[in-house]
Amino acid sequence: MFTPEQPDQLRDLTNMLRHHDRFLVCADFDAYVACQDKVAQTYRDQQKWCRMALMNIASTGKFSTDRTIMEYAREIWGIEHGETALPAPYENVDGVENPQ
Repeated sequence: MFTPEQPDQLRDLTNMLRHHDRFLVCADFDAYVACQDKVAQTYRDQQKWCRMALMNIASTGKFSTDRTIMEYAREIWGIEHGETALPAPYENVDGVENPQ
């Protein structure tokens, strides 16, 4: 399929994934395919697709990476927010000039 001119080129990889997948790379492949089928079906209904896309965009306002990182730091790692600022990449740090 991916290498029609050399059909055996990916045989070792295919064999490993089918029979020796110790990292479970393909463990949820059937669920992935089923989800992609739902995506394709939804995409065919452009009004529904656009509504879902807009709702997704509108919902991102609730997410803040800064807030999330501070919550992780406090709740998971047990550290509080500090005021240490890193120098800008163009500033001279410890006598080393950064190329422009």
